[in-house]
Amino acid sequence: MTALSLAYMVADVSALGILVGALYSRRHHRKDLVAAYTGVNIGVLAVTLLLSTASVAAGLGLGLFGVLSIIRLRSTELEQHEVAYFFAALALGLLGGIGASITTTAVLMALVVASLWIGDHPSMLRRNRHQVVMVDRAISDETALTDHLSRLLNARIHSIEVQRLDLVNDTTLVDVRYQL
Repeated sequence: MTALSLAYMVADVSALGILVGALYSRRHHRKDLVAAYTGVNIGVLAVTLLLSTASVAAGLGLGLFGVLSIIRLRSTELEQHEVAYFFAALALGLLGGIGASITTTAVLMALVVASLWIGDHPSMLRRNRHQVVMVDRAISDETALTDHLSRLLNARIHSIEVQRLDLVNDTTLVDVRYQL
């Protein structure tokens, strides 16, 4: 192991610490995903470092990443911000293992972390909400449903998507995005 490889690992672990420790865990408090993000990052870093130093064919490397890409996350459904953190952890691992100049690598890692710091900041669109609502009436008219949800949530409705309209039980399940 060279000093340069060690520098890449330190840069990756530092960026991961900021991404997962300072940003994700303080904002979202999910211990299970902290472990997942860390595992994905370190695993990708290790594989990328190995492939960048070994004299293996490019086909083997592409095949390995092809196998990794078919692995699905078999857990509860993830929110979009959680998927963004997965991609960031993956990108940091790749950046740490590819072997570009250490300055370029550090700048790109900082860019990845900064983009999530800004994009997932609590003050960003803080009045916007999203939830699935079960309305205790079957409302088939979209305008009437929007008006009803606006009064019910005391909010300005941005969009609605009816997921289920049950005329027998007189209910409407609707995915609503709104602003307080």
